[in-house]
Amino acid sequence: APGEAEAEVALRCADRDWLGHAALDGERLVGWIGAIRTYSHGWEIHPLVVAPARQRRGIGSALLAALEARARDEGVLTLFLGSDDDYGGTSLFGRDLWPDVVSHIAATEATVRGHALTFYRQRGYEIVGLLPDVNGAGRPDIMLAKRLSAASRSFA
Repeated sequence: APGEAEAEVALRCADRDWLGHAALDGERLVGWIGAIRTYSHGWEIHPLVVAPARQRRGIGSALLAALEARARDEGVLTLFLGSDDDYGGTSLFGRDLWPDVVSHIAATEATVRGHALTFYRQRGYEIVGLLPDVNGAGRPDIMLAKRLSAASRSFA
């Protein structure tokens, strides 16, 4: 809806736990990525958007790389996000994922070119969970995450 993105940005800019990066072409905004400092060592990516006419030109990749670099600099170990399928962009759409939700993860594929699942998988993100029916029956949210630093593993 018109003004929805602007309202989201205004809301997030007032939040101390949120940060963002913009991609500009001159003075024109062509892309935007944000993150919410959700955990001490994990940030949620929200949102990543690129103007439709400027997609598939590396803008989203550059924004994601900038956010990942900043997160690493701040000691973040994991970035995560939810990627809705509320239109039929993946093999999960229209399916009843209950009762064994996690059994569907391995076979999940994008079925429509341009679904964010493909973009994130190509950049090292993997599916770590599914939220069935959160966008309506058969319309899941696909949870993806990426480990940013394997070198600092210390498990006690």
